[in-house]
Parts: sequence; structure tokens; C-alpha cells
Amino acid sequence: MSDLKAQLNSLNKLQTIDSEIYVLEHEKLACPQEIRAIETAFEEKKTAVANAEKVLLDLQKQKKDNELELASKEEAAKKLQGQLFALKTNKEYQTMLQQIADAKADGSVTEDKILELMERVDKSKADIDKEKQKLAQEEKVFNEQKKKVDLRIKEIDDRLAQLAAQRNQALVDVEPKILTQYERILSSRDGLAIVGVKNNSCLGCNMFVPPQVINLIKMYEKIITCEVCNRMLFVDETG
Repeated sequence: MSDLKAQLNSLNKLQTIDSEIYVLEHEKLACPQEIRAIETAFEEKKTAVANAEKVLLDLQKQKKDNELELASKEEAAKKLQGQLFALKTNKEYQTMLQQIADAKADGSVTEDKILELMERVDKSKADIDKEKQKLAQEEKVFNEQKKKVDLRIKEIDDRLAQLAAQRNQALVDVEPKILTQYERILSSRDGLAIVGVKNNSCLGCNMFVPPQVINLIKMYEKIITCEVCNRMLFVDETG
């Protein structure tokens, strides 16, 4: 085995690269979720506007149906009015007058419905126009946010490619057996396989490292791992 101290120094350089890779890969994984969250919120607002338009169409149909009904009632009242002078008895005349009055009353009720529906249609149109204007602005914001996330993903990919090249160079200085141990710990400990000891504490889990363990690390006879988090330990003796 080559000098263990040199191996630990090489692992530290490798760890610096791997730590950045770990952070960037997790950031990249979060990017699609961020886009989906933005897109979901935007689609919900689009759906709300579409539903409001359906309600408006229904109101417009109700208004048209009532207008046709009113026209029919007015035509019926005109026919009854035209038949008045053909009646021969006062009783028939009074009966016809009542029918005309009833027809006009029905028409008045229908007119009220039409007026109410006109108000609701106008309000619905105004509300939809406002929401569409807001939606257009929010679509711009959504597209800008998506563009930023897409750009960030590209930046991450470019940086990861650089780091992959650096990592390949750094691997040359690490013995295969030590590298296998390092990568096993790396994959099981959130991308952090080797950590320093400071103030008798493991910088990976902050647990106490006994002085005798620190002495073993400084002897560089074998790789010492933390008894709690199992990460490789080193002591910075430069400062």
C-alpha cells in the first residue's frame, strides 16, 4: 500500500468533487418538480377560466331560450287581442281579456328573467375578461420561470460534465481497494464519505471522537472510520 496519508489527501480532493456533484444532482432532480408545481398552478387557473366560460355559455343559452319564450307569449297575446272584436258575448269578451292579461303577466315574468340573465351574462363576461388578462400575465411569468429552470438544468449539466472529467483524473491517485470502500460509504452516507475531526468531534455526525482514536488516525497505519456514522476520518494537521 502506498503512503496512507497521501491516499487520504487524494480522497479529500475526490470528496470535494463528489460533494459538489451530490448537491448539483439533487438540485437537478428538484427542477422538474419545481416546473410541475408552477405548471399545475397555472393549469388550475386555466381550468377555472374554462369552467367560467362554460357557465357563461349556459347563461347565454338560458337567455336565448327565455327570449324565444317571450316572443312566443307576445305572439299569443297578439292573436288573442286580434280575436277580441270577433267575440259576440260580453262573457266571451271578458274571458278573452283575462287570457290576454294572463299572457301579458307571464310575459312580464319572462322579461324579468331575461333582464336578470342579461346582468349575469354581462358580469360573467367582465369577470372572464379580467381573469383572461391575469392569466395572460401569469403565462408570461410561468414561461419565464420555466425558461430559468431549463437554463439552470443546462448549467448543472455543463458543470456535472466538468466535474466528471475532474473526478476521472482524481481517481487515478486512489488505490482500488480504498476507492471501493470510499464509494460504498459515499452511496450510503448522503454523498459524504470522508470527513475531518475538529475539537474531538466528527464533522460528519458531530459525535465525540476519543483522543485515542485521533492518535490512531495520525498514525496512518489504516483507515479509521467514525464509530457512529462509519465515515472515514482524517485530521487536518496543516493548521
